[in-house]
Amino acid sequence: MIIDAHVHPIYFDTICEDDSVLKFRSEQFGIYKQSPYSYEEIIAEMIYGKIDRSILLPLDLTTQSGGCIVSNEEIKKIIDRHPDSFIGFASVDPYRKDAVEVLENAFANLKLSGLKLNPSKQRFYPDDKLLWPIYEKCREYDKPIMFHAGLSWEPNALAKYANPIHYEQVAVEFPELRMCLAHFAWPWVREMMMLMIKYPNVYTDTSMLYMDSFNDFMERIFMKEMEPQTLERNFAKQVMFGSNTPRFRAFKLKKAIENLPFSEKVKTNIFGGNALAFLGEEK
Repeated sequence: MIIDAHVHPIYFDTICEDDSVLKFRSEQFGIYKQSPYSYEEIIAEMIYGKIDRSILLPLDLTTQSGGCIVSNEEIKKIIDRHPDSFIGFASVDPYRKDAVEVLENAFANLKLSGLKLNPSKQRFYPDDKLLWPIYEKCREYDKPIMFHAGLSWEPNALAKYANPIHYEQVAVEFPELRMCLAHFAWPWVREMMMLMIKYPNVYTDTSMLYMDSFNDFMERIFMKEMEPQTLERNFAKQVMFGSNTPRFRAFKLKKAIENLPFSEKVKTNIFGGNALAFLGEEK
């Protein structure tokens, strides 16, 4: 089972029927030269990359920008049509007065599989006690959280909120809460490594901004910024494959990771096993 743990379905044609909504998404996400594409196109690229399932990530910006880049209900709509291809997460704006109720509905009624939060775009620090009721709800339902961490290309998204150091108190207070700090928290790779060493409930994914080429960048991160055996010996069960589609092409990133000199066991973990554990499907 190969799982892409980081996909934004902003151009899935199933939820692109309203031009004004599509314009809002493009502006908030910071992509302006793409257009809606069909399930057939989506699945063809997944087949080409030999990717079995993708985790779909919405984002609720109700109090910041007046809407959602993708709503929980839209994620549910996609999942209902294509349950074998996609895994749906929820999102909630933590500044909403009804934030806990929104999340309760997402887990209890929409049956979504986790929570996506973006501190940079939603303008909060992860260790703000404002978030504690939201984390408690995830713990109650045994649902993981996918956090944005590190650099964000999205407009009006400040990196200061997503420094890995702000997640440590969350890991301490909620040791049962599986949390992924996406993008390897680049450029704070060493801080990300520090958290994973200390906290087994902390994951990351490979959906990093790349420079030069996917191959060169992945080699630099995993073979030079780390010692060649660092991931193999220390983080083999905490790194997930994530592409950041549609910003990047999943099959290109997947090929770059396949080219790294990791053991087949570790590659199996990265490409699916760790995502299953993160989702709570493998204990």
